[in-house]
Amino acid sequence: MFNWFRRKREEKEKAEQAKITPETESEKEIQSEEEIAWSKQVLAGEGKKPEEVDEEEITWLAKLRRGLDKTRRQIVNQLKSVIGQGPLDQNAISQIEEMLFSADVGYEATEEIIKALEARIKEEALPTTEVMDCLKDILRRILDAPIKGEFAPQEGKLNIWLLTGVNGVGKTTTIGKLAHLAQKSGYKCLIAAADTFRAAAVEQVKIWGERSNTPVIANPAKNADPAAVVFDAINAAIARQVDILLVDTAGRLQNKKNLMEQLAKIRRVIDKKAPDAHVESFLVLDATLGQNGLRQAQVFSEVAQITGVIITKLDGTAKGGVAFAVAKNLGLPIRFVGVGEGLEDLRPFSSYEFVEALLSS
Repeated sequence: MFNWFRRKREEKEKAEQAKITPETESEKEIQSEEEIAWSKQVLAGEGKKPEEVDEEEITWLAKLRRGLDKTRRQIVNQLKSVIGQGPLDQNAISQIEEMLFSADVGYEATEEIIKALEARIKEEALPTTEVMDCLKDILRRILDAPIKGEFAPQEGKLNIWLLTGVNGVGKTTTIGKLAHLAQKSGYKCLIAAADTFRAAAVEQVKIWGERSNTPVIANPAKNADPAAVVFDAINAAIARQVDILLVDTAGRLQNKKNLMEQLAKIRRVIDKKAPDAHVESFLVLDATLGQNGLRQAQVFSEVAQITGVIITKLDGTAKGGVAFAVAKNLGLPIRFVGVGEGLEDLRPFSSYEFVEALLSS
């Protein structure tokens, strides 16, 4: 699961981290025996040995599965009905197509899935027992297609991660969770509160900075220049030898021109102050919005140099099918997924875990 995050190697460091973010009673989760068994099965499928599985990973997978509950019930129940009719044929594929549309998978992704299924049944009759595995393979291929090489913070240089997205998608909370995950995994982190136009945005970032024990660089002036905040944050990051600088940016779709100019100005500051930095630009996408969220993503991809997507609010009411639309329509890799409001409720995205959670019976 943490394939690109460094693990704490010394018990002393682990103890210090526990002091930073102690788990509260409200954040503890109780998993059913069925959830534990399913989580262990998924981890085994990823190559984990039983002795390597910890409670944290089981808790995360249980949360992910619950977050996809609405979409899973919608898809799995219909799939069982279709599969129960016998070997997969063209009529069954047509029913699967309707099911995918209703799950917000999107036209392009649905078309690719259907073509792959049709190609498979032309080769041979697809037995009932193989339909689900075949569909899982196709879905994973769609999610993995935009991924080019390993995603990891680069060692020995400053990594700057810009977070964009419209108000309300969970951008600020996502920055706090990313900071927590980075700190927990051994990276030194800093936050730049560069969303200076939204009321209370800077104060919210500071709150999440405190929760994640991460310093925040901010300008107390009203409507301060976001690029100036980033300028100060880069200076601080270099002086403190920070690994990852997280930048909260404003996201207002009302005026694409202003948004583009603001992001371009921030980029110019980065190029001047940290020319050797490794820069990522993540779009934060609210999963509950479904296709409406996809349309927002399309607008941002037109005006910003987006390199990846973070899907938030997979809370059981979300339209999880939008993940496939993002990968297929926009050609963007999903880097992280969030399932709740707690500090521990964000993890690096795994197509294997996502598809298993989506199609588990």
